[in-house]
Amino acid sequence: MRLEDPSKDPSAPSPGTEAPDHRAASWRHKLHEIIFEADTFAGKTFDVLLLLAILISVGAVVLDSVKEVRLEWGRTLLRIEWAFTALFAVEYLLRLLCVRRPLRYATSFFGVVDLLAILPTFFGLVLTGSQSLLVVRTLRLIRVFRIFKLGHHVRETQALLHALKETRTKITVFLVVVLTLVLILGSTMHLIEGGNPESGFTSIPRSLYWAVVTMTTVGYGDIAPRTIAGQTVAALAMILGYTIIVVPTGIFSVEVIKAYKGEVTTRACPSCSREGHDGDAVHCKYCGERL
Repeated sequence: MRLEDPSKDPSAPSPGTEAPDHRAASWRHKLHEIIFEADTFAGKTFDVLLLLAILISVGAVVLDSVKEVRLEWGRTLLRIEWAFTALFAVEYLLRLLCVRRPLRYATSFFGVVDLLAILPTFFGLVLTGSQSLLVVRTLRLIRVFRIFKLGHHVRETQALLHALKETRTKITVFLVVVLTLVLILGSTMHLIEGGNPESGFTSIPRSLYWAVVTMTTVGYGDIAPRTIAGQTVAALAMILGYTIIVVPTGIFSVEVIKAYKGEVTTRACPSCSREGHDGDAVHCKYCGERL
């Protein structure tokens, strides 16, 4: 009786071939390296060409806003716009295809920016002038830090994003306090100056506009109090503006200092495509997937 070799599995692929799922995984992995990574020549070349395409497309949008240029080159600029929109649409679909969790990437910062870089052209079919929103493509230039291996800039970006996330509650409370002060000061000025149309405080909304302009130390001067009482309230609003302007700066600065926790790399997670991982990281600190 002939004995079968237990090491041979009849269901296993023959030598020199790969299972379909292995081939698909390998193909997605290579595509991910090219699109999301900048460690290889192919990946860096892809990103540099992408940045050039972004710059050219934004330049075409800027030129199209000039009336003289639009009258002479309008059709050419429109073709350029649609060509780059089609290119970015294909690129966006490829990004979704090569990540493990497409929905996570689609809802991330860069995923939303990549989508917004496409939509304004289609909105232009029903809403005239919406093509100007294509300048949002300039946000994609942030990837230049990853392309040229400027890891310290990636670290700075991660620190700022972390600080914004950690201070959102405190800043929200601060804004509520500021809006309350604006409402009180604006209503008070309307009560004091509302009887004199020449002063400009003809309604509470107009007075609130004055309070915002004054407390932010902008001071357009289009609305100004005429009475002693009104000028006193205005002086108080100016002093308050200089006093509270340092509050969010201090809160944000503390969180930025806390955010510095060693060096980070430019590696992108194959699942969520987030960057800013530590040099010795094995798993993504955002989604937990293996890097």
